Amino acid sequence: MLSVVRVHLPSDIPIVGCELTPYVLLRRPDKTVSNEDVSESAPIDGHFLRYKWYRIQSDRKVAVCSVHPTEQATLQCLGCVKAKIPAVKSYHCSPKCFSDAWQHHRVLHDRAATAVNENGAEEEELFGRFNSSGSGVVNAGLAPSASTPNLTNGSAALYPTAVTQRSGGETWFEVGRSKTYTPQADDIGHVLKFECVVVDAETKLSIGHPITITTSRVIPAPTPTPRRLIPVSAVDVMAHVDSDGRLSSAGTFTVLSYNVLADVYATSESYGYCPSWALSWPYRRQNLLREIVGYRADIVCLQEVQTDHFEEFFSPELDKHGYQALYKRKTSEVSHTLDGCATFFRRDRFSHVKKYEVEFNKAAQSLTEAVVPNAQKKNALNRLVKDNVALIVVLEAKFGHQGADNPGRRQLLCVANTHVNVHQDLKDVKLWQVHTLLKGLEKIAASADIPMLVCGDFNASPLSAAHALLAMGKVDPMHPDLSIDPLGILRPHTKLSHQLPLVSAYSSFVRGIGSGLEQQRKRMDLSTNEPLFTNCTRDFIGTHDYIFYTADSLTVESLLELLDEDNLRKDTALPSPEWSSDHIALLAEFRCKPRTRR
Repeated sequence: MLSVVRVHLPSDIPIVGCELTPYVLLRRPDKTVSNEDVSESAPIDGHFLRYKWYRIQSDRKVAVCSVHPTEQATLQCLGCVKAKIPAVKSYHCSPKCFSDAWQHHRVLHDRAATAVNENGAEEEELFGRFNSSGSGVVNAGLAPSASTPNLTNGSAALYPTAVTQRSGGETWFEVGRSKTYTPQADDIGHVLKFECVVVDAETKLSIGHPITITTSRVIPAPTPTPRRLIPVSAVDVMAHVDSDGRLSSAGTFTVLSYNVLADVYATSESYGYCPSWALSWPYRRQNLLREIVGYRADIVCLQEVQTDHFEEFFSPELDKHGYQALYKRKTSEVSHTLDGCATFFRRDRFSHVKKYEVEFNKAAQSLTEAVVPNAQKKNALNRLVKDNVALIVVLEAKFGHQGADNPGRRQLLCVANTHVNVHQDLKDVKLWQVHTLLKGLEKIAASADIPMLVCGDFNASPLSAAHALLAMGKVDPMHPDLSIDPLGILRPHTKLSHQLPLVSAYSSFVRGIGSGLEQQRKRMDLSTNEPLFTNCTRDFIGTHDYIFYTADSLTVESLLELLDEDNLRKDTALPSPEWSSDHIALLAEFRCKPRTRR
């Protein structure tokens, strides 16, 4: 007979909005063991599995610490209460927690105070009186929740929340009837229980005792302060609101580039400082999607997108938000890697014209055949074949652009998305890959008068030869990176050049005109005109991600603000509960210039 052997959860810490799917191991009548579901519509030997989820709710609702969400809160910040800051951000688990978090927590107060003071309120009235003992906090006990919403989890039609049991000051509410459950806001602070039992398909009666498992208390999804779009151009243009509420200037478009950290690389060995629940893919995928969708970019370039996650998650989810998807998986001759580059664009803003796929492995084989002696071919391929790829997409804009000399002419745009080899000791390979990509883009540019964007994770610092080639169009023959060239593929050095007038978008924070730039310039390296970092882990901090554009055909209107290192370090580094990749997203708003052929 069908029986349940074992039930467990990938993570016992449930987060609002993130699916919980238990692992259920079954023994079938033929004695084989399987984790495949057995539904009522397809029973085995007259038996199927029934699932239920319960919320165990005590008479006194428990608040969760805003800094350590797995801990119960004991203090609530009075300043937050008076300033009407969201309650979830006001709780702390101990006086020490409150004290340690004060440097970052007070930013919430400062922002609220600024908003209120502009309306004539007094600051003391907003904050209350904080003394040295930290008395600006109150008890975090909450009144019992009075809300009992209808269930939305499970395959059955909506049904009222049912009180199934009450004992010892606890009430069990049935909240779901499917294997998967997505915690809701009303679950915050409460324990969930999953129940699995074998049921007779004819009588609908359970066979034996249910197998149950309980979770930790449900915690709210962390809500990082939204990043703002900072204008860098003094041009005053009319703006309009899109149908989805997005404010945009006429004739402009936005481009996002983001290495989302593939799940296969998001291990506790590499990122042990990140809580396991925040490192799990069910949590990270929802947090990444929330962030990406929130930017409302017209074009989205993602790196480190696993093939299964592209097909099962990113593509269908972003399709719901009006995006068309294109994908190029890395080749797998060396690492059998599972990730690649994904480019999305809003269907109401662009249409797809053409796609080019760059496989650096194929270029390596051609290069080796052409210039490497037979005796060195094997070693050359071992060094050059690293499975990296680039995805180049040609799009046609569906919107006009101001100042065009020929408004009836098609507005094309070429967008390259790449992830260059990661190994820091292979500087020659990085430079060769970048050079190969640029030569391919030059061919496209020669065949069409087309603005270009080159986005991605180049795994190269602003002082590298690869960056110099991108930004300057050439590499100084005395650059130290050129000393690493065991295969002679970089010689003569004069060939390391291109004619594309590429400029790094984020250099506009240094060169730009507009209010709000002073704070951003503090987050820039003024010696390189690049961000101080786009990649921040416990062991590394630096800039590897860029958005380059052709300056003769595009101008930068605004940029997504950079993050503050001190603020990130409160969670040690990236990824963290707030930010689900070890890289930060870059976003730029561009305007097409009037056309003049190069």
